[in-house]
Amino acid sequence: MEDLKPSDLKSILHSKRANIYYLEQCRVLVNGGRVEYVTDEGKKSLYWNIPIANTTTLLLGTGTSITQAAMRELAKAGVLVGFAGGGGTPLFSANEVDIEVAWFSPQSEYRPTEYLQRWVRFWFDDKRRLDAAKKFQQARLQRIRQHWLDYRPFKEAGFSISPQALDAALDGSRQILQNAPDHEFLLTEEARLTKKLFQLAVQSTAYGDFTRAKRGTGTDPANRFLDHGNYLAYGLGATATWVLGIPHGLAVLHGKTRRGGLVFDVADLVKDALILPQAFISAMRGDDEQVFRSACVDSLTRTEALDFMIDTLKTTAEQVGVGTV
Repeated sequence: MEDLKPSDLKSILHSKRANIYYLEQCRVLVNGGRVEYVTDEGKKSLYWNIPIANTTTLLLGTGTSITQAAMRELAKAGVLVGFAGGGGTPLFSANEVDIEVAWFSPQSEYRPTEYLQRWVRFWFDDKRRLDAAKKFQQARLQRIRQHWLDYRPFKEAGFSISPQALDAALDGSRQILQNAPDHEFLLTEEARLTKKLFQLAVQSTAYGDFTRAKRGTGTDPANRFLDHGNYLAYGLGATATWVLGIPHGLAVLHGKTRRGGLVFDVADLVKDALILPQAFISAMRGDDEQVFRSACVDSLTRTEALDFMIDTLKTTAEQVGVGTV
């Protein structure tokens, strides 16, 4: 078999890659030129291939180790690697982006800077950065309506939302966003709408009493699934910003002083649209974390969530960066 060159490994665009891996109790290494993870079963060692050319993110949970050779091959293929706790949350490492979210980004001195240059043209202007934040929020609202009403797996799982109730919530939020005077106002409205969406999801699934707990403090299934699924969205958000070469600190909504703020901005484009409904569906079905995680990954892939994130970043950079809002 001929050795693959780095250029061959990047033949699949990040926005088209299908896989997010979360691994526990294993070793990641290079074996015969391929990146594999190894599990022990009795006296046997079982080797499983990781198709790195079709992978966006690799999360390493408890009991894992990785070799330098494997990290080198993952970097060549542009795979983001994060170290995580049990179940994928929280994400952490010495090279931290945020106190609970950390990534080892593939490095290259030859990354294009086209979108970074467009991004910084508006980022230091408060008004234009607010315009960019509004664009993100409008895209978020559109995505919520599309998937809450038309996504077949949600319908088949019994997640049925009144179109009138959803449209009333989204249209009201859209009008408020258009006239938002500052970023704090936008953040307040984002939180208000999410609270309303929780109410609609609870009604649809007959979940009962629900209060969104702070990250890592919720004991009921829906809260745990929301925490877990949101970190998958953060992984895609980190990938999308890396693909375009925009630093995580150049946030448009989550504050200028948070080093990982842009990851949260980008993840919010899909969190309420996909993760929120699945959390309540899985909680009512009694799914375990693995089943829930698989359902989230499947939804993120089917709906081309990473593509959507990248396109939203590109459109915002192109329109706001050249002053054509």
